Amino acid sequence: MSSLRFQALQALAAGEEKKISGYGEKKITAIFGSNVFSGRTMREYLSDEAYKSLMNSAKSGMRVDRKMADQVAAGMKAWAEGRGVTHFTHWFQPLTGVTAEKHDSFFTIKSDGSAIELFDGDALIQQEPDASSFPNGGIRATFEARGYTAWDPSSPAFIMEAGSGKTLCIPTIFIAYNGESLDYKAPLLKSIAALDKAAVDVCHFFDKNVSKVTATLGWEQEYFVIDEGLANARPDLMMCGRTLIGHSPAKGQQLEDHYFGSIPERVYAFMQDYEQEAYKLGIPLRTRHNEVAPAQFECAPIFEEVNIAVDHNTLLMDVMNKVAKRHKLKALLHEKPFAGVNGSGKHNNWSLATDTGVNLLAPGKTPRTNLMFLTFFVNTIKAVHDYADLLRGAIASANNDHRLGANEAPPAIISVYIGKYLTEVLDEVESRVKEKFSEQDEVILKLDIHKQIPELLMDNTDRNRTSPFAFTGNKFEFRAVGSSANCGSPMVVLNTIMADTLKQFKKDVDVLIEKGEKKEIAILQVLRDYISKSKKIRFEGDNYSDEWAEEAKSRGLNNFKTTPEALDAYVTDKAKQLFYNNHIFSKRELEARHDIMLEDYVKKVQIEARILGYMATNHILPAAINYQNTLIENVRGLKEVGLTNASYKAQLNLLEKISEHIQGINDNVEAMIEARKKANNTEDIHKRALLYCHEVKTYFEVIRKHADKLELVVDDKLWPIPKYRELLFMR
Repeated sequence: MSSLRFQALQALAAGEEKKISGYGEKKITAIFGSNVFSGRTMREYLSDEAYKSLMNSAKSGMRVDRKMADQVAAGMKAWAEGRGVTHFTHWFQPLTGVTAEKHDSFFTIKSDGSAIELFDGDALIQQEPDASSFPNGGIRATFEARGYTAWDPSSPAFIMEAGSGKTLCIPTIFIAYNGESLDYKAPLLKSIAALDKAAVDVCHFFDKNVSKVTATLGWEQEYFVIDEGLANARPDLMMCGRTLIGHSPAKGQQLEDHYFGSIPERVYAFMQDYEQEAYKLGIPLRTRHNEVAPAQFECAPIFEEVNIAVDHNTLLMDVMNKVAKRHKLKALLHEKPFAGVNGSGKHNNWSLATDTGVNLLAPGKTPRTNLMFLTFFVNTIKAVHDYADLLRGAIASANNDHRLGANEAPPAIISVYIGKYLTEVLDEVESRVKEKFSEQDEVILKLDIHKQIPELLMDNTDRNRTSPFAFTGNKFEFRAVGSSANCGSPMVVLNTIMADTLKQFKKDVDVLIEKGEKKEIAILQVLRDYISKSKKIRFEGDNYSDEWAEEAKSRGLNNFKTTPEALDAYVTDKAKQLFYNNHIFSKRELEARHDIMLEDYVKKVQIEARILGYMATNHILPAAINYQNTLIENVRGLKEVGLTNASYKAQLNLLEKISEHIQGINDNVEAMIEARKKANNTEDIHKRALLYCHEVKTYFEVIRKHADKLELVVDDKLWPIPKYRELLFMR
């Protein structure tokens, strides 16, 4: 293995890095969306009837008529074949954490033996992959294999290029034979519909012209980039996506010289390459920069409708991995690839926009629009307060457990940051009157709010980087989402809890109106009640501090530090009622999803345990013993020439340390194996997850500590795996 390390280092030193010519003479607008069956392309390839039918379906969520589907399929095929496409696939997002696709060619043979190219409406609308082979939580038995992918017309088809091949990809949902969802997209679409209806109903208190409210998402993708050869010389990076062993280098991120620094040339070429691929796929990337940790970077797009934004983020992660290989680089999307430096997140910036052009989370210029802003702002805080545990569960994973609460990642305690100015506004609404609002209170309060809120420009609303859920001027930033996560999971929860809260808000206001209150006064009274009831979720200080953990506990806020604990929020009676009432999940679907997430956790920790044991016994111990033998020979030789023990005291001390760490690794690896056996023999998935979490994982840091100490003393030329200084600083 040490030879692999040095071969990689030699190749890195001598190799010619791949460069591309940037964007050449082309503007981004010249290539943007060129591989997407977009509205403009549809206009060219579809009849007016088919185009209008597809657009109406995309906006309303209604199914496309089968007759129209044939026309759409014919237009899609003509467009794709004109770009050299020979195959198509239903592109979907099963609960594996990666995308899935099964390619079929347009080629077929008719009954008379003639060969033709065919793609009809039936092939466009539906395919049948094996539902039992994907995570299903017991919904599908092995012999119950049938499942369906069904076309999502609201997300445009696109052409994926891989080498010299091109495939027409049709975004779809993935469901079991009986209609139960087996993916991220199906519940996301349901949550979008639920939020749309609830938000429109509340908007009608202020503007009857609103007919649609769209949830928008702007994700920020953090990632690491390292040399592929060095990554391939590390079994843990290859199999787990993170380093299980490795001593921190003398220089990490303490000088803070990487953040926003000059982008390394090799990484810059990689960025330009994947950006071009992303632009062709219609992904509106806007920002790129160095992140805080060495070898860490970030990209971010312009905001999009949440369903398309989720598709684009999932697609981009796939593109980044493929493009990195062209440059002999490795893109690491794991939340915590390296100990001792920042982990990677995927900040989900979420807002609501009306079809009349209003951002509901942006303060307006009049008292009326400010009151509408305040309504949606307060309802968001109330939703997070009431379902904080569920939001924590939505971002829970084996990967994210390593990141939350460390090195600028938010803690596992869910709280909301809103800034000084809005805190003052909410405090004023809450404390203006003790009993109920009068018309005079209404007028004064609305005018006072109008004076304050327009001053809340984004520059005046500070950012709390420690907050898991922060208001940043015209949106909420859910910072706790992990870098490798599918954005669909937290967005399903956020959309659903907001829909549920808005539904209750409308009921509460209607009750007061029916009792004779004016609409504005009724709204203010309910808002004041919501502000008071959700106050404990708001926190403006340092979320990293021990004091906050104690204060949060006294407030009754939960601190679920591990995934098995956090995921339990999905199967409480409260959560089941929430998802059932809003038509997102049935009880069976929710329990299946809970089991799938626990199974995913168990498998990831199990793989890490196996790899850690393998590396410790097959790579670290042999290197340490090899160096130990060298020291023994040295001591023996010094003895033979007649030197006293005092002359080789350093060697003896070193031998003792090495022996101690060798024994420590051996004993703890054996104990970890026994703990794994115990966990594996436990049938109940929840108990198995707890055993892996609290018994198997406890050995990880102990084994690592011994291995990292050996790294400091074993001869460098004998050390088998690339070190942190090489991984993080050599490009």
